[in-house]
Amino acid sequence: MDAPLIELEGVSRRYLSGEQEVTVLHPLNLAIQAGEMVAIVGASGSGKSTLMNLLGCLDRPSEGHYRFRGQETASLDALALARLRCHHFGFIFQRYHLLPHLDAAANVEIPAVYAGMAKADRHARSRALLTRLGLSDRSHHTPGQLSGGQQQRVSIARALANGGEVILADEPTGALDSQSGKEVMAILKELHGLGHTIILVTHDMAVADHADRIITLKDGRVQSDSGSPASLPPPPTPAAIPKGSQGLDRYREAARMALHAMLAHRMRTFLTMLGIIIGIAAVVSVVALGQGARAKVIGEINAMGTNTIDIFPGKDWGDEKAASIRTLNEGDLRALQGQPYLEGASPQLSTSAQLRYRNQTKSGTVNGVSSDFFRVKGMTLVGGRLFSERDSLDRAPLAVVDADSIKGLLGDEDPIGKVLLIGTLPVRIIGLIKEETGFRQPSQSVSVWLPYRAVMSRLISQSHFNQITLRVRDGVQPALAEREVIALLRQRHGSKDFFTFSSDKILQSVEKTTATLTLLVSAIAVISLIVGGVGVMNIMLVSVVERTREIGIRIAVGARQSDILQQFLIEAVMVSLLGGVLGVGLALLIGLLFSSLVDAMQMQFSLFSILMAFACSTLIGILFGYLPARNAARLDPVVALARE
Repeated sequence: MDAPLIELEGVSRRYLSGEQEVTVLHPLNLAIQAGEMVAIVGASGSGKSTLMNLLGCLDRPSEGHYRFRGQETASLDALALARLRCHHFGFIFQRYHLLPHLDAAANVEIPAVYAGMAKADRHARSRALLTRLGLSDRSHHTPGQLSGGQQQRVSIARALANGGEVILADEPTGALDSQSGKEVMAILKELHGLGHTIILVTHDMAVADHADRIITLKDGRVQSDSGSPASLPPPPTPAAIPKGSQGLDRYREAARMALHAMLAHRMRTFLTMLGIIIGIAAVVSVVALGQGARAKVIGEINAMGTNTIDIFPGKDWGDEKAASIRTLNEGDLRALQGQPYLEGASPQLSTSAQLRYRNQTKSGTVNGVSSDFFRVKGMTLVGGRLFSERDSLDRAPLAVVDADSIKGLLGDEDPIGKVLLIGTLPVRIIGLIKEETGFRQPSQSVSVWLPYRAVMSRLISQSHFNQITLRVRDGVQPALAEREVIALLRQRHGSKDFFTFSSDKILQSVEKTTATLTLLVSAIAVISLIVGGVGVMNIMLVSVVERTREIGIRIAVGARQSDILQQFLIEAVMVSLLGGVLGVGLALLIGLLFSSLVDAMQMQFSLFSILMAFACSTLIGILFGYLPARNAARLDPVVALARE
């Protein structure tokens, strides 16, 4: 006789029950030849199910040797045992153990998915097996739409999906009526005739009588063994397993199962995602709001004059001696105008005066500037013209006025060409300027700009400047230009009796402040993301407990630990990603509402922040989904299958 297919030598199984060790199987020896139909019988508690779990590699013996085709199973790791179950064993359970959310064809295909069979091939094999078992018209029905006998036949088809060299049937007729039981036993007899090794576990002697060999267990020991028959049918031709794209198919199957689980508990899934949705929406909205605020403030600063450097007399702001320092003069202005890193330079002199037009009087601020001033400060001409360098040299009494504040003096009259009295000096208005900075406060004073030589000679009689404003040439670093200006004026004055202020400092300060505020609020939003992640983990842990039996079924039909880990991890990532999509959508909706309600500024969404939101949601799914997924992958299949 050939070497046995299955050989047990001194195999026993003990379990811990509380603090006591209970022996379920005492040391036993058993050999089963390929092609046998064996019935293992005994009363409840005799050790039948434990022996079947050992034979099917769902459990390991406490001691002794179990060899399958001469291979010592104790030397196999979890992956090798999963391959053994997948390619050589087929399980038929008393309670069928079909996955309720899959139809009959999909249930039959599960072992083939884990075996790596190509998609088209496993579809064809599933249809062929269901047709062979008389279920061709029920292949797209879920278990809830099938009778008990039909469900058991689907279970048999699943056991044969990868060949079913050894079929382990645990009380295969226990949950069936007598007619359905007869049909199932007829199928098992037929499979035995085709050379499959059939191992029945039953307490029903009427079922056991169909077997060629009956092994009786009592209190974990072999009480009797009728022995192997003299002749056995030839073994079946091993089922061909056409290989497909294993990784892709397994990912697809895992994703499909994750989607089914999410749809089966829609409200719970949505509540799980809610923390992620709020967190992602908060992060994206805060970043967009910060970017919008930053753009708004920088725009206002740019309106005041971008890349400008102001030079003032004195050591710093508030210097009491600044009024007595009179070293800023036309010589400094000409020296600065000749520097290659500067685009323009203008002096400033300011004085207050009474403005009169006909019988209207208004206080005003008179500024003496050069023709470069308006370009240096980035002001916009909205009417008339600006005075020229020739006007400045001629000390012409020509004025450019602020278009808004002049209305307080002239009303609705067109200012161009009108003559104002500044003190006793008549000046003609030739241009209107729009100051487009949001930092300017509303004032009752009228702003007027005259050529600085006219102001110095006609109004205030001074030869020095209160201030010089410079515009840095595009492409030149403002900090570098500021250092060169300081060096030049220090050399001209012999000492540093002036100080500078650059608009670049304002920009840097604004950027630093907005970045800090955005980081602060983002950190608060990240806390909600973490809370959402904890929610995902909690729900996934509950899901593992609820689906323990499903996990046991998958392990029994050939799923590896990595397959279970992958399925639950993908589910957590899908929940988090979907929450990320909804969170980004909510943030965009908030932005739309914000733009319709607030005119002063707009939220600015960036592709980077949206991609980062998706990255965060994926990372949350992986980090917080790993623990539940690992717990699922490490479940004991025997315990999992026993869970109802």
